[in-house]
Amino acid sequence: MTTSPNGKSLGLAACTAIVVGNMVGSGFYLSPAAVAPYGNLAIIIWIVMGAGAICLGLTFARLASLVPAVGGPYAYTRLAYGDFAGFLIAWGYWISIWTSLPVIAIAFAGVMVDLFPALGNRFAATVLTLGVIWAIVLVNLRGVHAAGVFAQVTTYAKLLPFGAVAIIGLLFIDTSHFSELNPSGQSLLQSVATLAPLTMFAYLGLESATVPAGDVENAERTIPRSTVLGISIAAALYVLGTIVVMGLLPRDQLVHSVAPFSQAAGIMWGRPGELAISLAVLLSSIGALNGWTLLMGQVPMAAARDGLFPPLFARLSPRGVPAWGMIISASFATLLVLVQAIGAEGFAAVYRLMVGLSTMAAVIPYAFCSLAGSLVAGVTHGRMPRVSAIELIAFVFAIFTLYGSGAEPVLYGLVLLMLGIPVYVWQRRNAAGATDKETAAAAAVARPLPSQDKFA
Repeated sequence: MTTSPNGKSLGLAACTAIVVGNMVGSGFYLSPAAVAPYGNLAIIIWIVMGAGAICLGLTFARLASLVPAVGGPYAYTRLAYGDFAGFLIAWGYWISIWTSLPVIAIAFAGVMVDLFPALGNRFAATVLTLGVIWAIVLVNLRGVHAAGVFAQVTTYAKLLPFGAVAIIGLLFIDTSHFSELNPSGQSLLQSVATLAPLTMFAYLGLESATVPAGDVENAERTIPRSTVLGISIAAALYVLGTIVVMGLLPRDQLVHSVAPFSQAAGIMWGRPGELAISLAVLLSSIGALNGWTLLMGQVPMAAARDGLFPPLFARLSPRGVPAWGMIISASFATLLVLVQAIGAEGFAAVYRLMVGLSTMAAVIPYAFCSLAGSLVAGVTHGRMPRVSAIELIAFVFAIFTLYGSGAEPVLYGLVLLMLGIPVYVWQRRNAAGATDKETAAAAAVARPLPSQDKFA
């Protein structure tokens, strides 16, 4: 991939790779085991949630066509609802990103330990986890172009083995495994509500192409196309992959599996198949880390440029990337990894809670942005069209996912968002103080000098 004449570094292939890479991460690898207790209902919910994700993707595509602003969900929320709403979304979205990094990196380390048992101790696993986080940070510090190339390589390489399992595996499935709609013992509504956040976690990242809009070539066309294309690829992989794994592994075995795709590949192709899937998981984890690291710097940078985050996050390195934002965010992720490694139970509980909240915190921007289109159009084009059916479906989709998350994550998520208020107040006070100084300086310059007659 080459940089276009206008200086933009990300084209359709790179943006699609970022979307697919962020969505098809380590969570997808374990998802069949998580949804296995719900039988055929899980497959139906994958499809339904995929349709909802596409509706959300279309709303982001519309927003991107109206105004391809850097910051994605944050930028659209600020434009539609104002500075404070924009700050809360940037704050929660940023936290959701860097709390997700340790989970993805730990999945990478787990596969490495499985491939190389000699690494099976806490120190080695911690070094692997931190090493992959900072290695990806270094790749992103080389520039958006390097991150885009890396995203394409890792994403399209991992799709081959996963796609092979999802498509060829249809020839091996045992149809008797699909005899029950909902064997969980829960009511239909309760089961659907439980499945919603489990499947939604896999769809997180659908908005990824909108965040680095300033570096996207022909953003008005590229972002919408890459968003819909990326969601469609991921949704097809999720549905077919889940069908194959559930069709190959008995439910009682699948529920306790820690490597469902590897086991499925092993049934079809033996040990070479298991190894191929393990390598795909490594690529999947690295690709997801790369995509989220790119966004981890872009979101606070956009908020800092608008005066809502500290100015440090807006500083660009000589290569044109928000290096300080990435480094600070990765440092927080490192702290979480070290807390878990030390095994301090109190801090570890906080760590697990924040990781669980990352999904909920990422869904809140979806709810804000799903109905923002008409407001953004009013600001940018002077007219406010009606809310479309697709936008209403996207809003209901986001709200139901929040409902399925349960009362405790939503409650703590609200507390997490409110903790950002002191940062917002501090930043606004600094901005107001700077404005007052500029006004006073301008008034002093404009003020006439005293008449010389007074000193005569």
